[in-house]
Amino acid sequence: MTRSVNRIGLFLIVSVAACTGCSSSTSGGGGTGSKHAYDVRQVGALGDGATDDTAAFQEALTRCAASGGGEVVVPAGNYLIGSVVMGSKTTLRFEQGATITGKAVAEAYPLRKIRWEGRWRDGHQALIHAENARDIAIVGPGVINGAIPMGYLRRPRGPCIMEFIECSGVRLEGFSVNYERMWAVHPTFCSDVNIKGLTIRSKRDNGDGIDVDSCKDVRITHCDIDAGDDAIALKSGRGQEAVAIARPTENVYIADCKLGSAFAGLAIGTEMSGGVRNVKFERCTFTRGSNSIFIKSRIGRGGFIENIEGRDIEAKANAFLRIDLLTKGIQDEQPVEGVAGIPIARNLRFSNVTAAVPFLVDAALVPPEKPIEGLSLVAIKGTCRKGIELANMRNVELRDIDVKVEQGPLLRVVNVTGTGIEGASPLPPRKPTTTRSAASTRSGTTQP
Repeated sequence: MTRSVNRIGLFLIVSVAACTGCSSSTSGGGGTGSKHAYDVRQVGALGDGATDDTAAFQEALTRCAASGGGEVVVPAGNYLIGSVVMGSKTTLRFEQGATITGKAVAEAYPLRKIRWEGRWRDGHQALIHAENARDIAIVGPGVINGAIPMGYLRRPRGPCIMEFIECSGVRLEGFSVNYERMWAVHPTFCSDVNIKGLTIRSKRDNGDGIDVDSCKDVRITHCDIDAGDDAIALKSGRGQEAVAIARPTENVYIADCKLGSAFAGLAIGTEMSGGVRNVKFERCTFTRGSNSIFIKSRIGRGGFIENIEGRDIEAKANAFLRIDLLTKGIQDEQPVEGVAGIPIARNLRFSNVTAAVPFLVDAALVPPEKPIEGLSLVAIKGTCRKGIELANMRNVELRDIDVKVEQGPLLRVVNVTGTGIEGASPLPPRKPTTTRSAASTRSGTTQP
């Protein structure tokens, strides 16, 4: 009997110790079904903007996951942290007035294998990282500020703000992110990703907002992103490595977003050797930049881009739609050779578009060996300086286009078949300018 009592006592001591700093909660979060809330201040975080609170944050996150899940609560304050790791069934919840600031020290972000520029390589772990986790969430209100010097790190790559690898059931909602020259949100090999109500501000080249990398079943809604590079990018790796892995980005829904970018509001590619398919976006406003929508790749990528649908769009960037399947992005060290290396694009549909842009549709850089199969432009209205330029396409549909063009004809085509192209002017051949090789960009700025 004494031995049984001792065992019970030991169990109670361990249980109480494991729950130090937590309180009961039935609110849950992110589908975690949480029973406990862990306050980072109760395990040592100060939130004074000067003290390193990394250990306290990691302690709370570790305890939460070890106990079977719950919430890690971040009260008002400014918390200085390095990289932390989330486990399954954990929600990181910011209270009003909570700010996380990344440490400006490279050693605070351990090196690990990450995907960068379409290949797996060494890089610094994200400020908030998770791998092989399920049912995780980061919920606002709150602000996450990246350490600006960390965004400039290359060879190895600097830390993203959030990076999730092989995770399922990821929810990000209702907070703000500020960073520079590095991606803010990077889910890789993830499924069931729901991103809602984020405000992202990022500067300079490579300063992407959300990069979806070989993921499936993704929803991005009600986000306000203004980025130094792509606001949202859909990727799936590059070259022979990505073709062998064969994990496309697929089943993506984007709605009710405000997207500004120095480069592309919505980019598909250039890293698309694993394929991108089944993408729908609607009720989005593209506020500024070179391109509202940019479908981009190059010879040597291989892969496919198919079943892309956009509707109810307001475009204010320099081009409403740009397609370049010949020249964009870094050439891989191991490109896909021969005809297999020519990317495929098919079934691209856009409707109910209001545009006030310098260039309406620039889609002349398409490989003649693999013409685009199916491009639909329906119910397009507005103004532009230059109209629509199409090359190497089959089964094109142009209908209900009411656009005032300041310079030249509305439509120029070469090697295009379909409906609505009657009376089009001929498009002179355009000589593509090949962009960078991997060897020429290893030490400098890149734009994959």
